[in-house]
Amino acid sequence: MSKNQRKRVDVVSVKLCKESSILYEPRKIAVPEDGANLLRRFLADSDREQFLVVTLDTKNQPINVNVCSVGTLNSSLVHPREIFKVAILSNANSIIIGHNHPSGNPEPSKEDLSITKRIKEAGEIIGIKLTDHLILGEEEKFVSLKERGIL
Repeated sequence: MSKNQRKRVDVVSVKLCKESSILYEPRKIAVPEDGANLLRRFLADSDREQFLVVTLDTKNQPINVNVCSVGTLNSSLVHPREIFKVAILSNANSIIIGHNHPSGNPEPSKEDLSITKRIKEAGEIIGIKLTDHLILGEEEKFVSLKERGIL
């Protein structure tokens, strides 16, 4: 075999890196409002759309929160592989996804509904359930796609 027919292959490892931590009460996410309150801690006063993933253990306790995407004033590019990357590395049982609408109106767009469907389907394939998709608006307003019967 000549030198030109060989290729160097890197040996790698993959791991999560903790950036910081927060205290979370009530420890477990029992209702959509619990999830919205957790997400609000990260999305308050954001002038751009941000898409977050909350990974959950088997008792619906948050394992970690990941800012998956930071977008523009009215959109955020999201792909299921980016969402489930952190969930797989965290050994998550399920996830909650959420994002803000800087306009203040939490009503889901067609794109919000479409990406929710794709993420739900991807989760079913790999065995990590999408528990809810929360869209936060101004003040305390939010929409739960689970409560709307979309999930």
